[in-house]
Amino acid sequence: MADAAKKQAESENILPRHDQDGICRLTLNRPQQYNALSEAMLDALQGAFDEIAEDKSVRVVIIGGAGKAFCAGHDLKEMRANPSRDYYEHLFAKCGRMMTAMQRIPQPVIARVHGIATAAGCQLVANADLAVAVEEARFATSGIGVGLFCMTPGVALSRNLGRKQAFEMLFTGEFISAEQAVDFGLINYAVAPAELDAKVAELAGAVAAKSGAAISAGKRVFYRQLEMGMEEAYAYAAKEMACNMMFHDAGEGIDAFIGKRKPVWKHK
Repeated sequence: MADAAKKQAESENILPRHDQDGICRLTLNRPQQYNALSEAMLDALQGAFDEIAEDKSVRVVIIGGAGKAFCAGHDLKEMRANPSRDYYEHLFAKCGRMMTAMQRIPQPVIARVHGIATAAGCQLVANADLAVAVEEARFATSGIGVGLFCMTPGVALSRNLGRKQAFEMLFTGEFISAEQAVDFGLINYAVAPAELDAKVAELAGAVAAKSGAAISAGKRVFYRQLEMGMEEAYAYAAKEMACNMMFHDAGEGIDAFIGKRKPVWKHK
């Protein structure tokens, strides 16, 4: 019964939708709580990413939120109801595993941000491969305002933003606009609300039209080389790019370019 209740809670927290064009949409579904990342929601996201990683029909993943907010970070009420260091270590480790899984799945992930993204919600945006937001969206790593430095969101921020921009957000906890988020490197585009879905679809479609084999290999190599020194990164990337050249799709793509025709990907 406990397992059934857990699965029910997870299914209610995330609304998945698979489109025929290979796009998987994951909607955070706790609108009354501004889509705060409860344990059940973290488990639901982890389960979704684990399944998507094995689903070759999925080309691109889009993460959005129901209600007014994209995601307001961790569920503070749930956290205060469990005041122990063991629980907090468990919670933040769970969140870290989910964020890591999100980057390790072969499919690119796009954050569709229609409202505020704060603390771990801002981390979710920074952790996505691509992000599009409405001009009215705001972003903050606001934990410092309640005496809690956003250390785990800082991991994602430090890998997206310049050091001074990251520290400005982490030290002050103040909101930045979508326009500033573009300038900081947190998101790719800030658009009018009426244009959000079209821009996300345009970006997803541009990615989905490419060779799935090349995209997944490229995403894997990109994140792994970030952890290396320059010489090691170049050596690793050179070997992986040579492997990529042996893909059927690479040969097809180059032949199509030379022949001035559209490539036909084998591995979509």
